[in-house]
Amino acid sequence: MVEFTAIPPAVLVLAAALVVPLLSRRSGHAVGALSAAVVAAWSYAVPEGAYLETQFLGFRAVLFNVDEFSRLMGLIFGLIGTVAVVYSYASDADNAQTAYALSYVGTSLGAVFAGDWLTLLFFWELMAITSTLLVWDYGGKAVRAGFRYALLHGIGGSLLMAGIIWHYVEVGSFLFTAADGIAPGIPATLAALGIGVNVGFVGLHAWLPDTYPRPHIAASVFLCVFTTKTGVYGMYRVFPEDGNVAVAYMGGVMAVFGATYALFQNDMRRLLSYHIQSQVGYMVAGVGIGTALGQAGAMAHVFNHILYKGLLFMTAGVIVYRTGTENLKRLGGLGREMPITAGAFTVAALSIAGFPLFNGFVSKGIVISASHYDFPAGPVAVGDFHTLELLLLVGGVGTFLSFIKFGYYAFLHGEYGGSVADANRGQTVAMLSVAALCVFYGVFDGALFALLPFDVTSDAAVSHVYETYTFDHVVEGLALAAIGFVGFVLVKKPLERYGGDVPDVDAIYSPASFYGTRALVVGVTELYAAVDRVAVGLARTSTRGVHRLGRGVVALGGGREVEFRTDVRNGVLLVAVALVVALAVVL
Repeated sequence: MVEFTAIPPAVLVLAAALVVPLLSRRSGHAVGALSAAVVAAWSYAVPEGAYLETQFLGFRAVLFNVDEFSRLMGLIFGLIGTVAVVYSYASDADNAQTAYALSYVGTSLGAVFAGDWLTLLFFWELMAITSTLLVWDYGGKAVRAGFRYALLHGIGGSLLMAGIIWHYVEVGSFLFTAADGIAPGIPATLAALGIGVNVGFVGLHAWLPDTYPRPHIAASVFLCVFTTKTGVYGMYRVFPEDGNVAVAYMGGVMAVFGATYALFQNDMRRLLSYHIQSQVGYMVAGVGIGTALGQAGAMAHVFNHILYKGLLFMTAGVIVYRTGTENLKRLGGLGREMPITAGAFTVAALSIAGFPLFNGFVSKGIVISASHYDFPAGPVAVGDFHTLELLLLVGGVGTFLSFIKFGYYAFLHGEYGGSVADANRGQTVAMLSVAALCVFYGVFDGALFALLPFDVTSDAAVSHVYETYTFDHVVEGLALAAIGFVGFVLVKKPLERYGGDVPDVDAIYSPASFYGTRALVVGVTELYAAVDRVAVGLARTSTRGVHRLGRGVVALGGGREVEFRTDVRNGVLLVAVALVVALAVVL
C-alpha cells in the first residue's frame, strides 16, 4: 500500500489547482473534479497509521496521519469537492475561481491529515488565505466581506498558535501522540477560542453570515463546507478524551442562536449561513460531551451536514442563477417553474431539520442521545430532559421553522411573475447526486455507522447503544416537525413586518471597535502632541537661559568693560561643567 502513503492527498488537489488555470474551462474542471474524486477513494482505502514523519522547521512532524477521524473527513471532503466542481462548471465559474476553490480544498485536507499541531497550524493558516482569495475573486461587496473574514480568521489563527506554542512549552512536542489533546488550562482555552472563530462560537460568528452570501454562488458551496468542519475536527483534537463542559454548552447555545437568527433572514444565503452556525452547534456539543457516543455523533453530523448544507447552497444558487434574486420576499411560486430544484430543496430541508428517513435525523439523534445519557443534567432540567438536550431540541424546532419559511416563500407562496428555467443539466446532476446520498444515509443508517470512529450499535464501544428508528425517536422527530409547522403559522405575520435586518452582535462590536480604535489613535496622537509641546517649550526656555548665561559684561579694571558673548554650544558646555563641579562638591 506504499502508493497510498507516499504523499498526502492534499498534494494531489493542490497540484490540480495549479494546473486548472492553464487548461480549457472544460478540461480544467474535469481535472479538478477527478482530483477530488481520487482523494475520496484514497481516503477510504489508505491504511491507518502515521506516515511521512519528518523535521518541519526543526521540529518532529507527521505530514500524513490516518485514523478513523481523519479518514471520514478526507472521504467527505473529497466527495463534496467533486460535486462542487461539477456544480461550478455548470454555474459558469471560471477556471481561476475553481483553482482558488481547489487550493482551499487542498489546504483543508492538509489540516485534517496532519499528525502534529505545527503541520495542522501551517495548513490552518493557508486555509484562511485560500478561502479569503476565493471570496475576493468575485469582487464587489465580496471584497469588504473578505477583509473582515481575513481579519477575524487572522485573530483566530493567532489565538490557536498561542495555545499550540504554550502546549509545546509544557509538553515538549507538537506531535498528537505526545499528549491527549492540548495541555489543559490556558493552552486549551486559547486553542478553543481560536478554533471558536472557525466554528462560529456565539460572539465570534458574525463573519459567517456576512461572508458566505457575497461571492459567486458556486464559491458559497465550497465555503459552507470546509472552514467550519475543519474547525470541528480541530476542536476534537483539542479535547479528544473527556471533552469540555463549556464547549458542550456553547454548542447548545449555537444551535438555538443560529436557528433563531436564521428565522429573521430574507436573504437566502444569509439564512443558510446562520444555519451553518446552528448545525455546527450540534457537532461542537458532541465534541464537548466527550464520550464515544458524543464524538461519533459529532463526526456523523459533520458528514451529513456537508451533504445537506452543500445541497441547500446549490438549490439557493440555482434560484439566484435563474432569477438574479437573493431576497425571499421577491420570489414565490417557483415550485411550479423549477420542480427539480424544489425537490432537491425539500430533501435538503427535511435532512437538516432531522425528519425521519433523512440523514440529519440519524446524526442529530446520536448527539441528542449522548446529551441525554452521557452528559450531566446541569442547573436546569425539565423532567427527563437535560439542559443541553433541551437546547438541542429547541434548535431543532427553530430549524423546522426556518426551512418552512424558506420553502414557503421561495416555492409555494404567490407567483414569481415570469417564466423561469429550472436547473441546467450539470446543476441537476450535482444536486440529485447529493440528494440521493441524503436519503440513502437516512434510510440505511448502518452505512453511515460503518464510517464512524466508534460503533454506536455496540455496548462495548459506547455507554448507551444507539438505535435510529425506535418509536420514541421517530415520535420525537415528528413532534419537532409539528411544533415547527404550528410555530410558523403563528409567527408568519409578525415575521413579515421585519425586513430581515435584525441586528447581530457585530452591530455592537463593529462600531465599538471602530470608535474605540479611533479614540485610541486620537488619544495617542494628542498625547504625543502634548508631550511634543512640552518638550519644545522646555527646549526654548533652556535655550534662552543658556543664551543669557553665555552673554554678559566683564570688568577689566581702569573703568573699562568688555562685552562677553558665547553661542549655544558653549553655553551648554558651561552648564555641563557647572553640573560636574557641583556633583564633585556634593560627593
